[in-house]
Amino acid sequence: MKRLLKGARVVDPANGRDGLYDILIDGDRIAQVGANLQAGEGTEVVSIPSNLVITPGLIDMHVHLREPGQEHKETVATGTLSAVVGGFTAVACMPNTSPVNDNAGVTQYILKKAAEAKLARVYPIGAVSIGQKGEQMAELGELKDAGCVAVTDDGHPIRTALLARRALEYTKLFDMPVIEHCEDPSLKGDGVAHEGLVASKLGLRGIPGEAESIMAQRDIALAELTGGRVHIAHMSARQTLDAVRVGKARGANVTCEVAPHHFILTDEMLAAPVPYDTNTKMNPPLRETADRDAMLQGIVDGSVDVIATDHAPHHYDEKHVEFDRAPFGITGLETCVSLCFDRLVHPGLITFSRLIELLSVNPARILRVPGGSITEGAPADLTILAPDLLVKVDAKAMKSRSKNTPFDGWELRGGVAATIVGGRTVYSNPVVGLSI
Repeated sequence: MKRLLKGARVVDPANGRDGLYDILIDGDRIAQVGANLQAGEGTEVVSIPSNLVITPGLIDMHVHLREPGQEHKETVATGTLSAVVGGFTAVACMPNTSPVNDNAGVTQYILKKAAEAKLARVYPIGAVSIGQKGEQMAELGELKDAGCVAVTDDGHPIRTALLARRALEYTKLFDMPVIEHCEDPSLKGDGVAHEGLVASKLGLRGIPGEAESIMAQRDIALAELTGGRVHIAHMSARQTLDAVRVGKARGANVTCEVAPHHFILTDEMLAAPVPYDTNTKMNPPLRETADRDAMLQGIVDGSVDVIATDHAPHHYDEKHVEFDRAPFGITGLETCVSLCFDRLVHPGLITFSRLIELLSVNPARILRVPGGSITEGAPADLTILAPDLLVKVDAKAMKSRSKNTPFDGWELRGGVAATIVGGRTVYSNPVVGLSI
């Protein structure tokens, strides 16, 4: 089936487009992009309202889908449904499942579940070490051949510098990034919150920003040594951003990501409005204002490459315990776009085009996966955004199996109108009412 999307504003920074274009979709591919395209026989014509914008499909490169083994938190099906509702046409999922995604069998299982769900594309990320124990390196070539697009021990740092070096050397052969959860375990200890005044007042054990930045400095140095590619996950500390900037200036193959909660919230949320709210507990932790502002500045000046959600669903019963005992993590797929519009684009901190670089162009480039542009012959993965849509976050209405978000009840400006994957409309926002 052919569909012609007419008269839409198209923001496609990879191809230098920001204006009114028509997009012809033929089956699962983009057939043509241009002005005033003519609809051939049998082509469905869809007029896009002037208040909506078409962009390349958004890609979240840091998501926990939990399956296999933790289906009470999330499944591939519920996680990808949450993704398309949030405007994401593709997600890359972390390996800390049960069993760990450290072999081809688990990778293939995840891909099978994604194919059955028929929603967002899923790109598995394999473990660096067997069982994520930091002892013996997994068969990285086997993981690559099975469909993994990167490797990480996320949830844990790569335990030793030697193992990190070997992983960077091997992945360089496959042109894969090593994604690092930067955390010095000896400095983190049994900390549960950012080390600072708020944690001290609340009697919570602290985690200093240096626990993150020291490990980032190690891995950036190893990337320089090996020529491998390292990607710093869920960056939160200003010292880490400094390390990334220095590494980039020296020519190291280093990229980084920031999650919305780290460029919006601070550790003051731990004390108010609801003290000890476990939906404000994540790893790395919410940090102080200077760190939050540094993340914003990195997004503005181009030092930050990617916005990723670190979508980490947990069952209500797991989170509804004492702060010290609760697991780290919050959901993020269904709030990301609205938060980015409301806190970055509408205040004028970044342009619409820069937002799409952060949410689509750069994730595709770093992971070496299709997408990030609206190009003839490419898969028809498109996100249609409603920049002025008024959105009220409602945790209970979320499609994710888990509802652990600190943004419940927030009123935001900007949202998702529709999500198209492989030419198929997999989500259409009923509030917008776009017939597509």
